[in-house]
Amino acid sequence: MATRLRKSRKQRGSRYCGWGQIGQHRASGSRGGVGGAGKHKHFFIRTLKEEPNHFGHEQFHALRASDVQKWVNIKDLNELVRFSETDKDGKVILDLDKLGIGKVLGTGIINSAFTIKVRKISDSAKNKIIAAGGEVLVTDELNSE
Repeated sequence: MATRLRKSRKQRGSRYCGWGQIGQHRASGSRGGVGGAGKHKHFFIRTLKEEPNHFGHEQFHALRASDVQKWVNIKDLNELVRFSETDKDGKVILDLDKLGIGKVLGTGIINSAFTIKVRKISDSAKNKIIAAGGEVLVTDELNSE
């Protein structure tokens, strides 16, 4: 068809070019949405063809949170002393596994010497506890021996 006979040429000068009165054939509504809109609705077939792995999850990747659910900083250990036990030598033993705490982090300072039982501990926390005269027992290392 010759360019001069096309509808777009004939409608030059008219305001809406045959698309009605108010804003039709404009914006994202005429495209079916912006971005990933409609992937599970009106663009479902397109999604299945172009992104076959879009829905579902990876089979061999366990969907679970980190194995450390609770942690505590060194500055908070002074408050947890009330849950501690003392052995026959008079040492204060703070068993964080019994309290449900999985890791000790190194923020803050420690006031007194403790013997701490925990599954995981950061290097800075371990150094601070040993510098204060305490002792660290990592239960994962104890179980592996």
